[in-house]
Amino acid sequence: MASQTVVASELPDLGEVSQTAFTAADEARVGSEIMRDIYADPKYYDDPELIEYLNNLGYRLVASSSENRRAFRFFVLKDPTLNAFALPGGFIGVHTGLIEAAQSESELAGVLGHEIAHVTQHHLARMIESQKQGIVPSLVALALAILAARSNPQMATAAIATVQAGTIQQQLNFSRDNEREADRIGMQIMSGAGFDPNAMSSFFERLQKDSRLYENNAPAYLRTHPLTSQRIADIQNRAANLPTKQVPDSLDFQLLRAKLKAQDGNADQAVKAANAALMEGRYNNVTAARYGLVAALLRDQQYSRAGQEMQKLRALNSTSPLIDALAARLKLASGDSAGALKLYRDARERFPGYRPLLYANADALLQARQGAAALKLVEAAITLYPDDYRLQLLLARGYAQQGKVFMSHKAQADAYFYQGQLDAAIEQLRLALKSKDGDFYQSSIAEARLKQWLAIEKPSKP
Repeated sequence: MASQTVVASELPDLGEVSQTAFTAADEARVGSEIMRDIYADPKYYDDPELIEYLNNLGYRLVASSSENRRAFRFFVLKDPTLNAFALPGGFIGVHTGLIEAAQSESELAGVLGHEIAHVTQHHLARMIESQKQGIVPSLVALALAILAARSNPQMATAAIATVQAGTIQQQLNFSRDNEREADRIGMQIMSGAGFDPNAMSSFFERLQKDSRLYENNAPAYLRTHPLTSQRIADIQNRAANLPTKQVPDSLDFQLLRAKLKAQDGNADQAVKAANAALMEGRYNNVTAARYGLVAALLRDQQYSRAGQEMQKLRALNSTSPLIDALAARLKLASGDSAGALKLYRDARERFPGYRPLLYANADALLQARQGAAALKLVEAAITLYPDDYRLQLLLARGYAQQGKVFMSHKAQADAYFYQGQLDAAIEQLRLALKSKDGDFYQSSIAEARLKQWLAIEKPSKP
């Protein structure tokens, strides 16, 4: 085994390649083009709590990488298959199925570290550059074909057919050297961030073992990141040279996995599964198990029993904004708007920097027709996070409740812009200017912004 194992020092460093043809700006542009379509995809899972967690975990890993000042964005697709993938521009997608399958937070960190390494080592740029076709329209088509292969390999052939199928098919999977380098760099990243490096090999080894049961329908991650015994041996060897760490999972990791499981199947099945797990002791964390049961009961609209189970959850004295948010959602669903708003206020005092609580609090205020209070809350936050499209959408709703047509359309325009939907943003800004209820200063800013956006849009038009 040792003779077949390649140690880190023997691996080629593929990181620095010529960026003269495919620049960082090109990567960002192509990534944004793809994300525009992903945002509109029904599988895009716009769950603020999950996305907040994934980005916090992702940036903890990025901080220990060689490109720790580079912008990354982590997002989730509601898909039961085990998969994760990197896109140009630092966008990294994770399927909910992979999060549920990870048996520890270090395992999830290992997969993210691997995908971050694909970005920091410019593997995607090299893959596209190797086509020698120049930058131009084929880049987006190629990147979309790569995305199709990552998220749904069965659809890859159709996507590839639009962009020189014969040559691109050979480029869809990262090369063996790319994968080995991503393993090596990814393990350094996760270890530097404080996670157990052995978790990467344990997760990949389990995937490979399970794949034997799938025959020709192996997990998507294995089809796009082929595993071999040699590669797993390499990973194990590198882990052996790093200090072993006993790293406890964060409570939020356990809670969010329980939340995802509570969304599996139909509502009745989710309740039965959560009940059975508690009754039979099949859980790693009792707080997460009880959280999952409350979430399933809430989904099944069993509000009375959910309230009883929430009391048992609270009795465990575990602290997390996720628990407070679930309690507030339960109050809201039960018709206790005042109780929900109080819970949100109290929770935001305990967790002032946790934006999902702010979104939910503002939404609850809007539902209670307290638009002025919602606007006060959101306007204060948007000075810190001006490019947060969720805050912009909340602003749009708040202004609409108060009959401020210009401001509502302008906020909606900004929300579309930050989601990459430039055409929709321009249309909303035109509607704002037609409304005539903006003052001279507001209208002047909107007109200047419209000119700026039209200038951005024009080069992309055929």
